[in-house]
Amino acid sequence: MKVTDSFAAAEAGTVHEPASLAVFVAESGPKGPAPPRLPLAFESFLYLRPEHQALQPATEPVLSFYLEETAAGLTVAQLHIVLDAGSSVARSPAQAPFGAVQLAAGVTVKQLHRLLAVAESTLQQGGIRKLVLRGYPFAYDPAGAAGLAETLRQRGYRVALAEQNYHLDPCQGYETRLHPSERRRLHKCRRFGLHFEQEPPFLLPRAYDFIRACRQERGQELSLPLARVQELFQRFPREHFLFSVRQPDGEWAALTVAIQVSARVLYNFYPASSLRCNSLSPVVMLNEGLHAFAQASGMVVLDLGTSTLDSAPNASLLRFKRHLGGVAGLRLSWEKLIG
Repeated sequence: MKVTDSFAAAEAGTVHEPASLAVFVAESGPKGPAPPRLPLAFESFLYLRPEHQALQPATEPVLSFYLEETAAGLTVAQLHIVLDAGSSVARSPAQAPFGAVQLAAGVTVKQLHRLLAVAESTLQQGGIRKLVLRGYPFAYDPAGAAGLAETLRQRGYRVALAEQNYHLDPCQGYETRLHPSERRRLHKCRRFGLHFEQEPPFLLPRAYDFIRACRQERGQELSLPLARVQELFQRFPREHFLFSVRQPDGEWAALTVAIQVSARVLYNFYPASSLRCNSLSPVVMLNEGLHAFAQASGMVVLDLGTSTLDSAPNASLLRFKRHLGGVAGLRLSWEKLIG
């Protein structure tokens, strides 16, 4: 599928909006998805940056849609869509926690309609019949997520999955929000001499083996191979961190890979602890350290991840996140037949 600026301009012109508002559409090339022509009016989430999109495995082209406020010389919304012409399905993202539309403050529902109208028409012309979007947690940008959800509802999208996402607020005290049982476990970790550390990236292979072994003890698998995790650390060293809780003898009791999604958000991506340490619950101390790191870095969201609502939820995980003082929020995925 080859997309031109002239097509995007013609499509955009069918929507009654200020003449300074336009949609730039570009297909990915040898170096990956196309960057915006105009500077972004917002900080892009890590997963929506073209250089991160380029690392997401996709055998089909990626179409990038940028809503431009040409009078201001800024891009005010972005959407990257991976094509799968073989199944007539397009999706956002290819392989990442989320994709969908990210927008600047002040972008209206009417303006989002313009972006999505161009995207749907472009996909239809390329033979795509279904579009699937996985959104970011509402906590990342409550106003933006709500505006996107309303726009998609008006355009006839169906909520394919509603998930409960928990986060901690680094601006609030960590220990004061803990459930009494978790506070006792935290104090027990301290009495036994456990301590939080930031680990150097060269320990990633050993750390990955530890995390994988802990997951396997619980009948779980890791979503990414070691080579992929190493590539992410190498390509985005300022956004990927390795944190641990160590015992007095230096052995690991808990580990996690944490990802800085934006200047505001830290994501606790791969937490794990050994079953032998269950009586101490070192993950409580691990989250205390992440909370302190996020607070010192000026972040406002420590993302603890999701638990599904529509399929069987992990009851024990839900309870643990609540006991940590986690704040519940929504995370939605949508789909629409556009053919």
